[in-house]
Amino acid sequence: MSAQPNAAMKLVRRIFPKVPDFFALLQAQSSLAVTSMNQLVEFMSTGHAEYADEVKAFERKASVLKEQSMAALNTAFSTPMDREDLYRAISTLHRITTYARTTVREMEQLHVAPDQWTRAMAEHLRDGVVALDEGYQMLAKDPAGAEAKADRARVSERRVEKQYRLALAELFAPDQDVKRIQQIEGPTGVAAYTLVMEVFKTREIYRHLSNAGDRVARAGETLHDIVVKLV
Repeated sequence: MSAQPNAAMKLVRRIFPKVPDFFALLQAQSSLAVTSMNQLVEFMSTGHAEYADEVKAFERKASVLKEQSMAALNTAFSTPMDREDLYRAISTLHRITTYARTTVREMEQLHVAPDQWTRAMAEHLRDGVVALDEGYQMLAKDPAGAEAKADRARVSERRVEKQYRLALAELFAPDQDVKRIQQIEGPTGVAAYTLVMEVFKTREIYRHLSNAGDRVARAGETLHDIVVKLV
């Protein structure tokens, strides 16, 4: 007699599989993004290569987690929130770790050392990612409370942009460049060319960090949209 209910339950599970814990998956992604940003800040503060290597290693872990989350989304019969929003949340969180990795890669390839501006921008990026992580931790039980965290993430982008503009103002200061060239003994042609190249390579890194701020803001907007629909 008990075989029939068991068979029925197996059939139900096959037709209606268990819903993955998407809240936990998003929390895992946001937590990994925080860890990656912590390593990025350490790299910008010290210039030590091991921190850059950690950033790249955590991005690889984040890619695996993203694929697992996407697979769960594609096979889930139902989801606790809008599927499109879930897809955006998974994607935007992953883009943050991707930008952390590509930042250190560009710095390595262009031979640009961290400075006070890259450190300041990285710190603001981390603040935004920490806010996202706190928001996703609250999402399952207190979605309304997560709204303030989404706002903090979006504010961090504006702070990154402010540092970006200040960095450019200092970078493209011709009077300072002229002084540096005047201190060079002998022909200055090669030195001037090298200085120009350093300026433009550094500008590329600043721009990349500014774009990373945009990605944090987009992740914050995604969290906001999820909150609006859950509350």
